Amino acid sequence: MTREFKIYTKTGDDGTTGLVGGTRVKKYAPRLEAYGTIDELNSHLGMIRSMDIPQEIVELLIQIQNKLFNIGSRLASDEKGDEFTSGLVVQKEDIEVLEKAIDRYEEELPELRNFILPGGELSVAQCHVARTVCRRAERRIVEFSEQDAVQPELVKYVNRLSDFLFVLARYLGHKKGVDETPWKY
Repeated sequence: MTREFKIYTKTGDDGTTGLVGGTRVKKYAPRLEAYGTIDELNSHLGMIRSMDIPQEIVELLIQIQNKLFNIGSRLASDEKGDEFTSGLVVQKEDIEVLEKAIDRYEEELPELRNFILPGGELSVAQCHVARTVCRRAERRIVEFSEQDAVQPELVKYVNRLSDFLFVLARYLGHKKGVDETPWKY
């Protein structure tokens, strides 16, 4: 039996939204800023996936997007909802996946000698946009963690993800023969 999934419920018309577990909170609450920014990041990763990039990277991005859904679910859970989403934690192995990808892609890149300006090619520029949204998500999660407990590995994962997106931008540019534009100060 399938459950009907309505897009509109009208329950948010009063400026509140329901958490996993049932608690209603204002739509501008730090918790919502945190998981809303994770959702925004996930959309940017979907944009990168739609571009002309190697299938290996598409598959890694899908894995990351699934992890971001888990992270968003954890951040959207109140105490009651924690029971439902408790299996969606970030594991040490999840962080290692990002670190191994960073190491693998960096092996093929020229040494970074300057700060570089974002841009150069659409997929490269989109990686930089995703990187900056990822950094904002990290800030929002850390801010929220001052009010409510957040799994430390979750913060580490998002931090490492922004590093990965920077390296991915450089890697895609390198593979596509796009020169990096150094910052001139």
